[in-house]
Amino acid sequence: MLSATIARKLVASVCRASLRPAAVGTVTTRGYRGDAPEPQMIEIPLPPWQEKTNEPIDIKRRRLLYESRKRGMLENCILLSLFAKQYLNTMTEVQLQQYDRLINEPSNDWDIYYWATETQPTPDVYKGEVMDMLKEFTKNREHEQRLDAPNLEYLDKSSQ
Repeated sequence: MLSATIARKLVASVCRASLRPAAVGTVTTRGYRGDAPEPQMIEIPLPPWQEKTNEPIDIKRRRLLYESRKRGMLENCILLSLFAKQYLNTMTEVQLQQYDRLINEPSNDWDIYYWATETQPTPDVYKGEVMDMLKEFTKNREHEQRLDAPNLEYLDKSSQ
């Protein structure tokens, strides 16, 4: 058995190690309005997206709702969670597959945002009925306030 002193030292060293940044880089200068040199970027490879086959449709809808809500950036969290709230329960299985691919295959959330806002052209692989629905939803023709993701209370109501 470890003595209490050794155990405390071990816990302290693990805690200190967990506070260290995972990737350490040095920033020599900061630029303004794009005049900074290209930043040193560390690319973390992501596993390729794989479609979940034989997933029950109710589980797929719940998973997609969660994944729509928990994004890497607030803009997509708001946009996709409100979109999912409005459309997910009425999507066909084919539409759910398109939506799953759209929100999970690209490794950069900004790409999805730029395609939805039509700032950049949508790659052919993501074009389709769901992307058209998302682009139309993004236009917000009713001028709804979209400042935050919806409350989770509606999840209980939709399952009843």
